[in-house]
Amino acid sequence: MSDRTWVSDEQHTIPALLEARLASDPHGEYLDVCGSQFTAADVNDTACRIANGLAGLGVRPGERVASLVENSAEAMLSWWGAIRGGHVAVPVNTAYKGQYLRHQLHDSGSSVLIVQRSLADRAAAVVDELPDLRHVIVIDDEDAGPDDGAALEDTKTDRLTWADLLDADASVPDIKVRPSDLGTFVYTGGTTGPSKGCMLSHNYHEALARQIGICWERTADDVVWTPLPLFHYNALVTAVLGALVWGGRSAIYRRFSVSNFWPEMNRTGATITSTLGTMAYLLAHDVDRPEMPRSGAPEANTSLRLLGAAPLPVEIDSIIKERFGIGTFSGAYGVTEASLVSWQPPGVTNKPNAAGVVNDEYFDVRIFDDDDVEQARNTDGEIVIRPKRPHVMFEGYWGRPDATVETSRNWWYHTGDIGRIDDEGFLFFVDRKADYLRRRGENISSFEVESILMGHGALADVVVHAVPSDLTEDDLKITATVKEGASVTEEELFRWAIDQLPYFALPRYIEFRAELPRSPVGRVLKRELRDEGVTPATWDVEASGITYAKR
Repeated sequence: MSDRTWVSDEQHTIPALLEARLASDPHGEYLDVCGSQFTAADVNDTACRIANGLAGLGVRPGERVASLVENSAEAMLSWWGAIRGGHVAVPVNTAYKGQYLRHQLHDSGSSVLIVQRSLADRAAAVVDELPDLRHVIVIDDEDAGPDDGAALEDTKTDRLTWADLLDADASVPDIKVRPSDLGTFVYTGGTTGPSKGCMLSHNYHEALARQIGICWERTADDVVWTPLPLFHYNALVTAVLGALVWGGRSAIYRRFSVSNFWPEMNRTGATITSTLGTMAYLLAHDVDRPEMPRSGAPEANTSLRLLGAAPLPVEIDSIIKERFGIGTFSGAYGVTEASLVSWQPPGVTNKPNAAGVVNDEYFDVRIFDDDDVEQARNTDGEIVIRPKRPHVMFEGYWGRPDATVETSRNWWYHTGDIGRIDDEGFLFFVDRKADYLRRRGENISSFEVESILMGHGALADVVVHAVPSDLTEDDLKITATVKEGASVTEEELFRWAIDQLPYFALPRYIEFRAELPRSPVGRVLKRELRDEGVTPATWDVEASGITYAKR
C-alpha cells in the first residue's frame, strides 16, 4: 500500500483533453455514436457552435445546461457544447417525468433545457414552474410523433430548434476554465430525501477516466463500446473522455440488446465493453425476453478481450470467461462522489466476491463504526474515504451545504455503505446502510417513490423496498396500507403509477396489508419487509399480463 499522504500531480480540464487530441489526431475516428462517426475536429466544430449559440442567448459561463436526450449524436454533442462554453452540463435521465423531472431541473437551476421532441411534452408539463429556466431547445428525433412537442407552444419559455443553436459560428470560445471548475452535475438516487446533485470538477472527470483505463490496461489500440446512457457518468468517462485520455476510439450504442451485442462487437471492432451486471447476466444466459431476443453464437468475434460489468457474481463471471473466451472486469467499488474507492490495477487478481483492492494511490480508505472509530481488518463497518490528490472527489452537493457537511463528518466522506477490508487490502462490499435500491443499473430513492405514491390518495401508508432479483441487483416492492373507506387494487395502483414514475422505478411487486411492521418508536421496519420478500399475498406485475413502455 502507498504511504503517501498527498500527491500534488498534474491536473486537467476537459477542453484541454480535446485540444490535445486535436493537436495529435484531429481527423482520426474518435467516437462512433449509434453508427455515426465523429473525429475530434467534428466534435470540436459542433461543440463550439453550440457554445457560441448559447452565449448568443445570454447564457453565461457557469450556468447549468440540462439535456433530456437519449443516446445519440445530439446527446453527446449537447454535453460537449455545454463544456466548451464553460457551462455545467446536467444530463437528465430520459425516463424522468413529472416530479422527478421538475425536481432535477429546479434543483440544478438550469437556465437551458435541450430536449428531444419525443420527450418534449414531459418538459412542457413542468417548465413554467421553473423560474431559472429561460430557453428550451428541441431536437427532432426519429421517435417523435407529429404532435410531440406541441404542448410547448402553450408555455412561457423561449423555444428554439437544434438547427437554430447550430447556426452560430464555430470559433473557439474565449473561455478559460480551471481543473477545479465544475463540469457536470450527476444526481444521486437519494436515500432519505430528494436526489442531490454531485458537483464534479473538470479534473475529477479525467481522474476517473484514468483510473478505469489503468484497470482495463487500456491503450490507443483499444476500442471501448458501451450501451450505457450518456446521462450516466460511466458512459461519459469511459467512452467520451477515455478515448482522449488513453487514445484510440469509443463506440456508444443506443441501448443494450442481446441480439445486437455480437453484431455490434464485429461492426465496431470493440476490444472492451463497459456494461452492467444485469447485461452480463442476460448475455451469459442468453435470456429470451421480448425486448432482448436470443443472440445466437458470437459470429466468430475475435476483437473483444475484456467485458467490464458490475456487479458480476462468480457464476456469471465464470460463464462469460468460459463461454466466450474473454476476460472480465468487476473488481472495483465506487460512488459518484468519489470515483474508484477500490480497483483492480494490473497485476492484481481479484478474490471471489471482492471489489478489488483499496485504491490507495488516490484515496485513504478506512472502515469506521457509527462513532467513527476505525475497525480492525476483516470487521464490517461503514466505508469512509479521504482524497490523496486534489479534485478527485466531488466538490459537494449543489445547493445543499448541510448535506455536504453531514456526509463529511470528522473530515471523512461517509459513503453510507457497509464493507470490510481484509488483511491483503481487498475491499468487500457488504450492504447499503441507507434504504435505497439499485434496479437495472439505476439508483432509486425510496423516499421519492413513496412520496409520489402517497399522491394517489387511497393509501394510508406505503413503503418501497428491495427484494432480490434473478437478474442480480434488486426488484422493487411496494408494501402499503389502504385508507379506511378507500378502495384500490394492486393493478389499479400500478396502472396509475405508470404515468407518475420512471419505468425503472415502477414496482414489480405490490402487497396490501392491514398494518406495517414498526419499531417501538414507530419507524417502519424495512429490513423486516426485505427479509420477508415475496409472500403468497404479493401481486406480481410480470404475472399480470400488463404491458407498458420501458422508457
